Amino acid sequence: MNPRSRFGQARDFLTRNRADHSSAYREFQWPRPGEFNWALDWFDPYAKGNRRLALWVLDEDAGECKLSYDQLRQRSNQAANCLRGLGVERGDRILLMLPAQAPLWELMLAATKLGAVIVPASTLLSQDDLEDRLNRGRIRHLIAADSQAEEFDEITRPLNRVVVGKAVPGWHSYELVDSASDRFSAGQATMASDPLLLYFTSGTTARPKLVLHTHQSYPVGHLSTLYWLGLLEGDLHLNVSSPGWAKHAWSSFFAPFSAGAAVFAPHRSRFDPDWMLSKMSSCGVTTICAPPTVWRLMIQTDLKRWPLNLREVCSAGEPLNPNVIERIHEAWGRRPRDGYGQTETTAQIGNSPGMKIKPGSMGLPLPGYRIELLDGNGLPAEEGQIAIRTDDSPIGLASGYLDQGELRPAADSDGYYRTGDVARRDGEGYFTFIGRADDLFKSSDYRISPFELESCLNRHEAVSEAAVVPSPHPTKLFVPKAFLALKEGCRPSRELALELFRFSRQHLSPFKRIRRLEFAELPKTVSGKIRRVELRDRELEAIRSGRSGQADFEEAEFPELAARL
Repeated sequence: MNPRSRFGQARDFLTRNRADHSSAYREFQWPRPGEFNWALDWFDPYAKGNRRLALWVLDEDAGECKLSYDQLRQRSNQAANCLRGLGVERGDRILLMLPAQAPLWELMLAATKLGAVIVPASTLLSQDDLEDRLNRGRIRHLIAADSQAEEFDEITRPLNRVVVGKAVPGWHSYELVDSASDRFSAGQATMASDPLLLYFTSGTTARPKLVLHTHQSYPVGHLSTLYWLGLLEGDLHLNVSSPGWAKHAWSSFFAPFSAGAAVFAPHRSRFDPDWMLSKMSSCGVTTICAPPTVWRLMIQTDLKRWPLNLREVCSAGEPLNPNVIERIHEAWGRRPRDGYGQTETTAQIGNSPGMKIKPGSMGLPLPGYRIELLDGNGLPAEEGQIAIRTDDSPIGLASGYLDQGELRPAADSDGYYRTGDVARRDGEGYFTFIGRADDLFKSSDYRISPFELESCLNRHEAVSEAAVVPSPHPTKLFVPKAFLALKEGCRPSRELALELFRFSRQHLSPFKRIRRLEFAELPKTVSGKIRRVELRDRELEAIRSGRSGQADFEEAEFPELAARL
């Protein structure tokens, strides 16, 4: 049986059983092709001659672009031939840094067809972030929008540079694609185990980890994501997620295109719930997935003003508050279905279509995943760290982490991949998320590594030690707050707080910036380790009680910063 048939049969099985979780979970088997290139073996045969809408990009400034499946197939062939002509070879790593515009999807498909390794990058990355990705990612080719090109002016590393948009000196223009052939031949087979995606994700160390996915783990593995989202052929699917992050590949690329749905990508410089809702209504969106941050902003407007015919409403990234769920249900007659996964995996746990939804629960294990909760001794428990059993090789798990060119397996030797998240399971098998096993936390839909932010703040000449904890926020869930011990001779002041906020802005990406800070003595264990748990509890109590000390400062208190936005 050819790879497309195996993939197609698995996809069709999940579609037939979309509302029967019990049967889908019990009977589903991962397709395991030896050779597989999702773009060539699935997308192209499905897309050839297919005039159904595949991509609808709606940009407030640039206007709209609509591409059918067949048009996207041809454009990605042209892009693949163009990149090949510019020297891109199988296994080469391409840093792809584009906003939501049609070339992003064309290039994702093109790089997949070539067998190149895609390194997605957010347009929000700082200079330090970019240099780290270029160096540790061993990047050979760079593709960026014209608006981002100047951010690479100081980069001396030899790179083959391609710009999308206006011409930039020293860069190849993406307009070369227009004159390339729309017929593409790979020349050689792609092994399913070949590398495809390299993601940088936050860890407990100062530097992000490099997560490696193959032509099997994400393209095939996202069958579980397709099932959770409940996508069908002909759907117009909106996934609110920025390019460069794994969730964008989840729900704006692999899952919808595997289902035969169309991707709807409205883009505006600043998120406006009324603008988004108006476009969803006028364009006929049928399915949506968005992080809780977006849902919390959405319910601040009158949802009933917008007549929507949504069949599937999903949420991912962190638990959704019950009041938000009910507000959405009252307006649209649909309760958002929560789901859970990581950059290292596809969707592992979720409330799939037709399932009974329990408030606060993220649902049941999805087809293809066997989930355990492990206690501190590594034994199965009803509350503990979420772990994937790996004795039957779940397809959606990353190959591992790259470190100095060597691949370190993601799974432990005892047959589990430990997610680092803690949950509890009830008598019906439903999982409820509790929190991180370590100190990582989410701000909006972004995972924050306290160690990384602390390492930055410790570089300031006035700071002796820093500890970063999550501080509750009405729309972002949490924002980073820094507790700072100052060096001898330095005293807390408004001026120093302003200087530190500016320092944070200079050296950290926007989503990582310190939003609150407090000058304080840091509590420590006997061995000298900072007790962040004590600081977290102190901050929670301060927010609940409304207390704020003289040494406590918030970014919003400084109009000097607002003027520089």
